[in-house]
Amino acid sequence: MNYDDIVIIRKANGKDLHYAKTIVDEMESSAKARGTGIAKRSPEYIGEIMNQQRGIIAVTGSGEWVGFIYMDIWSNGQFVSHSGLIVAPKWRKRGIATAMKERIFGLSRLLYPNAKVFGITTTLATMKINSKLGMKPVTFSEIVQEEEFWAKCKSCIHYTDLKNAGFKNCFCTAMLYDPIDNEKQNEPVRLDIASY
Repeated sequence: MNYDDIVIIRKANGKDLHYAKTIVDEMESSAKARGTGIAKRSPEYIGEIMNQQRGIIAVTGSGEWVGFIYMDIWSNGQFVSHSGLIVAPKWRKRGIATAMKERIFGLSRLLYPNAKVFGITTTLATMKINSKLGMKPVTFSEIVQEEEFWAKCKSCIHYTDLKNAGFKNCFCTAMLYDPIDNEKQNEPVRLDIASY
């Protein structure tokens, strides 16, 4: 196997800043190709995420950028959002998005075990990955309501529709992992056989 073909998935850090513009450009071109809206990010914002180690990056053994995803923390740690999932076109359909999503989900649960984890997306592939992680479609009223979160959507082509709907619905699907609901679902069922 060629060293260039080995994909390393790890926490992003300050040494990854040179990938920030490539990531932002790919997010934008990918959204245009799909004909969907996306909240635009700046290279500076992605760099801040890298410096704070709130992102997961995929790179080849030789340093080629492959993919990225990050998390934001809301309401004093009551919510964690996953955003910006992107894989370079030539690396798609190889399970990299799933592996990165699993890593960011695991990091979120490790650092914020009581937080509700959510994301909003327009892509079926992301919805399938989220479902495998135990995330369920919910109304926008069940995710964070902080104005700063919705302000990130201002650059999306659908922002006017979102605002007109009072931030209650849009073209994105909100998906949520609630640790309390998942604990309840995993509890053993107690059956009283004698009563049947």
